Amino acid sequence: MPSKTLTFVFAAERGAPAPLTEHRCKAAVPVAGKYRVIDFTLANCLHSGLRQVLVLTQYKSHSLHKHLRDGWSLFNAELGEFITAVPPQMRYHSDWYRNAMDALRQNRYLIERSPADSLLLLDGGLVYRMDYAELIRSHREQGGGISCPLRQAGPGTASGGMAVEVDAEGRIIAMRPPPEAGDAYRSTMGVVLIDKALLLERLETLAEAGEAEMAAGMESSMESGADLVTQLLSPFLDGRAFTPSPPVAYGFGGERGRVSQDRYWSDLGSTDAYFRANMDLLKADSPLDLYQADWHILTYQGQYPPARTVPGPSSGNEGIFVNSMLAAGTVIRGGGVSHSVLYPQVQVEDGAIVDEAILFEGVRVGANARIRRCICDKEVVIPAGAIVGEDRRADAERFAVSDEGIVVIRKGQSL
Repeated sequence: MPSKTLTFVFAAERGAPAPLTEHRCKAAVPVAGKYRVIDFTLANCLHSGLRQVLVLTQYKSHSLHKHLRDGWSLFNAELGEFITAVPPQMRYHSDWYRNAMDALRQNRYLIERSPADSLLLLDGGLVYRMDYAELIRSHREQGGGISCPLRQAGPGTASGGMAVEVDAEGRIIAMRPPPEAGDAYRSTMGVVLIDKALLLERLETLAEAGEAEMAAGMESSMESGADLVTQLLSPFLDGRAFTPSPPVAYGFGGERGRVSQDRYWSDLGSTDAYFRANMDLLKADSPLDLYQADWHILTYQGQYPPARTVPGPSSGNEGIFVNSMLAAGTVIRGGGVSHSVLYPQVQVEDGAIVDEAILFEGVRVGANARIRRCICDKEVVIPAGAIVGEDRRADAERFAVSDEGIVVIRKGQSL
């Protein structure tokens, strides 16, 4: 059944957290010590047997294209398998992708020529694990035109998505912005499965509306999975379009499927959300299972030497790390690292202290420097003796500081 499904991964938006998306799109933001955000969606596709994947790209896409080339060139073209980046084709107008529906419209010819009978539409800027094969199987059992996975949301869960009302038969009958606070609710999660004929019918309706009317009615952006789901489902809920039956809800994190049911989902929608998502992985009982033996998250990894700790050249103190993630090529020379996530080729020098920090590839922390509750983008150099994260007012004069006090040092920013 997955072989009859064409997959679109929407990875065209800048998205959040803004300081980390100045040089890359959200889907290409590093996460969890070695991955990019899009790796989670693509790994879900791989393990679900989906081998025909089109990645819609746009905003500062070079980093993402390079990652797809280096890390995801693993399908066999001779068998009709592919993961292909698709920038705006401009077949109907000369603009970039305006939003999700316009992106599908610009690539209508790819949909029409595909032998698939259904399309799986995914937001590539989210972190979660899901067996899409079971969604597809459920969709065919239900016989509806659209299936939409829903997660349980509310206090203590990640924000993002739209609140959804479901009737007793599991059909989606209403959709609205999520409540600001209060009770739990069902939420969309940036995933929609739709019959090919139904989607083509919807695209034809948009084409018949005329360019001016369509542009006026397509004011939403490419900025989130909520936009993707809203644009697809709204016409079928307010009577502007019709299906054999209303969209069908599919429970995220149920018993079906091969993936262990951690039920984790995050849209990394702010600097604080991004920081918390990474820190969550350091908990003894992490809410996101990265260690399921038959559900590995694939990525590109440079051929770096193993991470190691060595004594400091001046002090002779041993390099130490406590409850942290260390990627290949990282060296701690007499410094101390605790509750932190270090990407490849990070250097922590003698006497330096790194606490509750996220250090991207190639970051250098000088001798006797102290950094706390900080995110350092690629190749940032922290000078010897520098202090970051201990004086919010001083930090705000030099760096971006989040609502919860997380300091972000941008790529290429000097201290």
